Amino acid sequence: MKVLVIWRLLTVGGVNAGWRNRSIYFKKHGIETEFLYTTDHGGLHIMEDVAPVYLTKDEQEIIKIIRDNHYDAIIVVDTGAAFKWIKKAQYKGPVLVEARTPELIKLKPHLKSFRGILPEAIIVPSQYQRRLVSILTDEIPIHVIYNGIDTTFYRALSDDEINVESEPKRLNGKKIIGWIGRLDKRKNWQMLLEIAKLMKSQRDDIEFWVIGGAQSVQREEFAAKWQEEQLTDVVKWFPVIPYQQMPHVYAKIRQSGGCTLATTKTESFGNTFIESMISGVPVVASKMMPITELVINGEHGLLFRGQNVEDGVKQLSEIVDNPTLHRQMSESAVKWVHEKFAIEVVAAQYVQLLKKITGANTDESSGVNRE
Repeated sequence: MKVLVIWRLLTVGGVNAGWRNRSIYFKKHGIETEFLYTTDHGGLHIMEDVAPVYLTKDEQEIIKIIRDNHYDAIIVVDTGAAFKWIKKAQYKGPVLVEARTPELIKLKPHLKSFRGILPEAIIVPSQYQRRLVSILTDEIPIHVIYNGIDTTFYRALSDDEINVESEPKRLNGKKIIGWIGRLDKRKNWQMLLEIAKLMKSQRDDIEFWVIGGAQSVQREEFAAKWQEEQLTDVVKWFPVIPYQQMPHVYAKIRQSGGCTLATTKTESFGNTFIESMISGVPVVASKMMPITELVINGEHGLLFRGQNVEDGVKQLSEIVDNPTLHRQMSESAVKWVHEKFAIEVVAAQYVQLLKKITGANTDESSGVNRE
């Protein structure tokens, strides 16, 4: 079987990280995955070593790719224009839709019109996202399939496995709080700086690592505020960390007795949560869906109220000041991700759906979750 995944944005974010993991798993089960993007945001390095990648905005070239490659299925991720290309290519095979944008107003254009194409199913990465999508359409079956993680790549590295010479480096013995992701309105870096400012006024044993943001829309705004608030001593910014180095970043955070912090206002899933947990790093984030689907409060991390800075600081301090709690959460988080989000668990559900939709034979012994 050969499938094409169409998405506008070639980023280093969770959608592509999730698809990287899926395509590796798919290959083991006889499914070849190819990717078509229209805009590069620095994500090519995480995809090009696992699957063919097309990067073009040329409509004629896109139509030719769809026509010439005889795909058994096409998966469209938040790209409303794709249905026009599929129709012009006279593609007759099954089309699936992935709805990943967690904001209704931004999701609507991609689900508003399928231009005469009738998708077989809509796939969402959380129960929260299912609720969101059901507001926009109730005619197409909606399947919840969590993002999966490669537990051979992301894992709790032992001390002697950690690449101590790679950036970022631990230089001062402080406990590290990692903040990973784009610098934009939704990820809410402003709250991160407020939390850092408050913690700096209370203690001197904490260092924040901001990982990512090299091509983010608000990177200059972040840099200006970071300097204006005189936080460059406690907040270290690493705009570009190669994907392959991320297990080492998480390992250094865990080794320090630290945790990861998410200040995001909304998510459809949140890959960094499961990356952090499988690496043995507890998570501190807002108590909201779908984060409550991923992180059980008190077991794998601690969740704060809304966007409350003081409560965020309280939960961070609770973890970094309690080594026994840190160790318990670390061990519990690793076990949880293995059980619920390992790629072989969740991608098996995707394989089953693809085989059903394309009419391929299903392997009854594949351990697929048929719930």
